[in-house]
Parts: sequence; C-alpha cells; structure tokens
Amino acid sequence: MSKPLVWGAVAVAAVLVPFYLDAFWLTAGLFAMSAAVGAIGINLLTGATGQLSMGHAFFLAVGAYGYVYFSSHPEDDLGGLGLPTPVAAVLAIALAGVAGGLFSPIAGRLKGAYLGIATLALIFLGQHVLFNSEPVTGGYNGRAVPPLELFGFAFADDPELTVLGVPFGAVERLWYLAAALLAVSAWFARGILLDRPGRAMNTIRDHETAAGVMGVPVTRYRAGVFVLSSMYGGLAGVMLALTFQRTVPDYFGMLLSLDYLAMIVIGGLGSVGGAVVGAVFVSLLPQLLTRYSDSLPLVAQTGTGGFSPAEASRMLYGAAVVAVVLFLPGGLLGLGSRIRRSLAGRLPHPRKTRSAP
Repeated sequence: MSKPLVWGAVAVAAVLVPFYLDAFWLTAGLFAMSAAVGAIGINLLTGATGQLSMGHAFFLAVGAYGYVYFSSHPEDDLGGLGLPTPVAAVLAIALAGVAGGLFSPIAGRLKGAYLGIATLALIFLGQHVLFNSEPVTGGYNGRAVPPLELFGFAFADDPELTVLGVPFGAVERLWYLAAALLAVSAWFARGILLDRPGRAMNTIRDHETAAGVMGVPVTRYRAGVFVLSSMYGGLAGVMLALTFQRTVPDYFGMLLSLDYLAMIVIGGLGSVGGAVVGAVFVSLLPQLLTRYSDSLPLVAQTGTGGFSPAEASRMLYGAAVVAVVLFLPGGLLGLGSRIRRSLAGRLPHPRKTRSAP
C-alpha cells in the first residue's frame, strides 16, 4: 500500500475516532498525543544529536504554567495577564524556548552524561519555583487552566455542541486540536531530519570530530537543537495543561523526564515515528493498567500486597527498555520495519507471478 493511502487512512480514522470512543479513550489519546509532541522534541536532541537531557519535564512545566499565567485573569492571591488564549499559548511556547536559550550555552559545550547531570539541576530548580511561587503557580494546589478559545470557538464543554447526534464536549474538541498539532510537529521535525540540518545533527552524534572538520558548527548546532527541543516541550506542556484542566507541580518531576527518555528508547532513537510509537506505549500503559487493574494479576491498590498501576507500568516499560537495548536497537519502530521487510520478502513479486503472453 502506498504512503499517501496509508496517511489518508490515518487522517480518516483520526476524524472518526471521537464519534465512536468514550471519554476515557479520548482522554488517553490526548495524553498520548501531547506526550508524542514532547517525545519528538527530546528525540531531536538525544536521538538525532546525541545530547542526553534529564530536564525535559522542566520545559513542559514552563509551557504549562506559562500558558496558565498568560491567559488567566488576576484573582485573589493569584496573578495573571489575561491575554487571549491563542496568544498565551504562543508566548508559553516561546517562553520555553527562551528558557532553553538561557541554558543553551551550557548545552552547546557539554555532552553525554555531563549534560545529563547539568540538565538534572533544571528539575530541582523547577520544582522549587513551582512549589514556592504561589502568586504565579498556585503552589502545591496548582492552578485551573483557562480553556483555549480560537476564533470564538471554545475548546470546552460550554457552549453545547452536537455533531451528527454526538455531543462534542471539551475532550472531543481537544482531540482534533491535538491531532493537528501533532501532525504539524511531526511534519516539521521530519523535514529537519531529512534535510541538511538533520544530516549535520546525525554527524555530530556519530562523529563529532569529523563534523567539525567538515565545517559543521558543532557548538551552535547543539545549542540550537536544545532550544528547539525546549519549544517542543513547551508545546507539549500547553497540550497537557489543556487536557488536565489543572496544573500541579508534582507532575513535572524527575519521573516525567525519565518517562520521556524511555519513550524514545522504546520507540526508536533518532526518528519521528519512533518518538510517536514510544510515547503511545509509555503514556497508555499506566492508564490501561488502571482501567483493567481488577482483572490483572499482581496489580492492585497500594498497601494490598500488589503493585499499583503506576508502579507496574514503570516496571514493564523498564523491562521494555532493557529488551530494546539488548535485542532491538531500532526500537519498536525498527521491529515493525523488520517484520514488514520479512513479509515483503515472502510475497511473490508481481512481475514473477505474471503469466507470459
């Protein structure tokens, strides 16, 4: 089947999904799509350029809280600018890019584990700010997220909207927005990877000295990719905030950064498709375990002798990371490609099966 037909089928399926799935599956899909956007960003940095980052959750927090502060009106002890929500979303993504730019001189000069340790400091800094800057972040209780309004259309439950007999609330409306943002994000990242910048990034990852000899500005590329990755994280943070409808500091911790590293390793380093596949796997697994915990062995509430769904999911995709590193260097995407090539090799070629005239 040709690629245009495949992508056409995916687009049709994305349009039809809200008409057939309930709120649980749509919400799970929203989390998966927002995770995929963030995973694409860190895959550009870690998978394509070879720069380890442990601070991706910090940039998601900047995007999420930036959107909330820019779009909220001041009330009680909480501040806000009350800007139009589309402007607030763009500024939040830009703010994440600025935060990445402030750190980019360090990112441009460090590599490997040294950069990973340096970015880990961002998590501790971010947690301290989120918990203690109550007028901006709301502290431990977090803040409510204003719904996005685009050209007078609100991505919220009000006003009521019914399409072909199906009520379209916030989840259904956000589904189409998230699908569009993921498609644009994937298209842009794929264009970078397939063009000259992508080749330069891969050369830096594989042969840094050779890249410098060939005239690639290694330091500038590292810093630039770090900023771009930060902006992808900011966009993912905005999408998460709109899905959660409330921001809480606990979510944007070290475990979230580890989740993103697991996504790109499991899915496949250095590719947009691998980031999306890994994000779907890692983000959906705990939700599925939570939904079906009553019928699964060893999965139970904390204190009952079993593993909680969150603990069980991290154990499972931790095992998946080990399995990928040992047996599937290309991740789940590479496994899919190998299976497809194997099936293609077994099928007879059309010209060979054509009878002679």
